[in-house]
Amino acid sequence: MVRFFYGERGGRRGERVSGRCMACGGTASRVSAVLLFIMAGAVAVAVAQDAASGAMRLSPSMAVELAIANNLSLESTRVTNETKKRKSDYSWGQFIPSVTVGGSLILDNKATTQSGATLVPTGILDPASYTSLPGLPPELLASPVFGVAAVPYSVTLPQWHVASSIQVSLNLSIAMIEAMSRLRLDYESGLLSYDKAVSQLERDVRKSYYQMLLVQENIKLQKESLVTAERQEATARANYQAGLAPELSLLQAQVSKENLRPTIEEAENNFKLLMAQFAMNLGLPYDTNFEFEPMATDISFVPLDVRELITQASDSKPDIQEIRQNILLLQSARKIQVQSMYPALSISWGLNNAFTQDPWKDSWFNGDAWNQSGSLTISLGFQLHNLLPWTSSRQAVKDLDDNMRSLNIGLAQAIRGTELEIYNTVLSLQKAQTQIAALQKTVELAQRSYELTEQAYRAGFQDLLQVQNAEQQLNQAKVGVLAQNFTYLQGLLDLEYAIGVPFGTLSGSIQ
Repeated sequence: MVRFFYGERGGRRGERVSGRCMACGGTASRVSAVLLFIMAGAVAVAVAQDAASGAMRLSPSMAVELAIANNLSLESTRVTNETKKRKSDYSWGQFIPSVTVGGSLILDNKATTQSGATLVPTGILDPASYTSLPGLPPELLASPVFGVAAVPYSVTLPQWHVASSIQVSLNLSIAMIEAMSRLRLDYESGLLSYDKAVSQLERDVRKSYYQMLLVQENIKLQKESLVTAERQEATARANYQAGLAPELSLLQAQVSKENLRPTIEEAENNFKLLMAQFAMNLGLPYDTNFEFEPMATDISFVPLDVRELITQASDSKPDIQEIRQNILLLQSARKIQVQSMYPALSISWGLNNAFTQDPWKDSWFNGDAWNQSGSLTISLGFQLHNLLPWTSSRQAVKDLDDNMRSLNIGLAQAIRGTELEIYNTVLSLQKAQTQIAALQKTVELAQRSYELTEQAYRAGFQDLLQVQNAEQQLNQAKVGVLAQNFTYLQGLLDLEYAIGVPFGTLSGSIQ
């Protein structure tokens, strides 16, 4: 008997995601990639070992490893998550100032002439030329006065110019800090979506595996019926030749045997198609031949507590975790939208240098030939229109509030749907458990009835129709047991996905 203790089998899938996101900082994702590569290599070795025998031995776990390693959709998701991780790890880069450095070599279309006048001394003036001016102080009259004259000049400036500039700027706002948190949430959301896709793929692969086992066992029963029909034909032939049975009994036995052949051929063709589709889902050639591990017929039923299962599913089901993560993303987006309306600080500094002489003839190391200018600017800006309730920024906040309310309603609906899903799954498991126990007794009784009927037929006390009816009842009982075993296992797989535990925690009892 396999017992299930919640939380003791490696933790929930959601907890593993959270630990990988926050504690390991993506290290676990790299380790997972390495482990995935190793698992794929191990599977390839197993394929090579079985190539000589023409069949590949395949267990449910190996099938899951192949499907995960070769699924292109998952590979695309892994690449997307790597991009999100890189954005989250380097989100602090927005606080690095932007630095722009430039240099220019300029050629004027035509030469520019600069005109002006310069003052030059002309010597000592005659006192008679300025003593007659009114308002002159006495000390000026006692001192010699020098005269100046304006001399015009004209200079042709260089057509070539050299200039350089550097500009440093940084914009700061409170919303930038929340933007870093949102990138982290977006990365965690990608990990949750990836884990959900992996869980869905693993569940579907395991279901397909056991469905093929069911079809294979059904074909096996049909072949056993063919062997029995051949034996019955031989008995009818011997009785007919001995005069103990009419020719009609022999013809009925032959018809019964021949009717089984097309049924078996059709079932085998359908099984080949299922195997080809299964192989392609695993990323293998369509003509890969598998050797499946038989499913145990002695099932240890798992005790289930509906209330405990519902409580755990409401917290750990991948679909519900994804909705909760989307709500966190919307909350972060709302914070960013609100904080973007707060005052923003802008800091910039610029420096410009211009060479005023001819860059081809004059020395660049002459400090007097450079004209330098620059400034430092610190500004604080606030958009006053955001104070109005009908602006686009305010409406965007209201839209996010509406989206969050819708997601919360969806979360409540998902939790209620999960409760009903768990309840229905447990009821179907209990029903399958009851039917398996009843059908197993039916198989025992049908087996005994068939054996007695066949013994009577050989002794000539029963006709072939009675034997065929007994055999049909036996085969129906056997197929019913197999079908209920598959139904029970399928329900356990759905239950494991719903409550967010590793596959095999419940279904491992019949693997």
